[in-house]
Amino acid sequence: MNISIISVGKLKEKYLKQGIDEYLKRLSSYAKVEIIEVPDEKAPEILSETEMEQVKEKEGERILAKIHPDTHVIALAIQGKMKTSEELADSIDKLGTYGKSKIAFVIGGSLGLSETVMKRANESLSFSKMTFPHQLMRLVLVEQVYRAFRIMRGEPYHK
Repeated sequence: MNISIISVGKLKEKYLKQGIDEYLKRLSSYAKVEIIEVPDEKAPEILSETEMEQVKEKEGERILAKIHPDTHVIALAIQGKMKTSEELADSIDKLGTYGKSKIAFVIGGSLGLSETVMKRANESLSFSKMTFPHQLMRLVLVEQVYRAFRIMRGEPYHK
């Protein structure tokens, strides 16, 4: 299985990089996982609604350019469906069973994801009704993907 995590912005925090690297190393025996960073759109702190949509669209174009046509896309969004770790594991397992070996998880920038990206997504996933920094979401996501593979294989870890 090939899993991409497409994320807006560059990860700068050393502690987050270390955590992500650890889970990527653990995941390497289960799947090929790559993190793809697309540049965030530079914008002033205060934006109008229209300017926000323009920023999201530009970031969205960069995201979509990294997605192959045969990839199953899971957008991370507050309004997405919440799943337990077991349900996420079951979803990933079923995708593999039905021939979807390419999965892309998409994490938007600080303003979220564009409507275009949401329309391309096959599903949207929410980790909480709370807002998290998109950099931290990478670590949480990669840990949950690792947990999902452990659950699928019936290996100890998940509690």
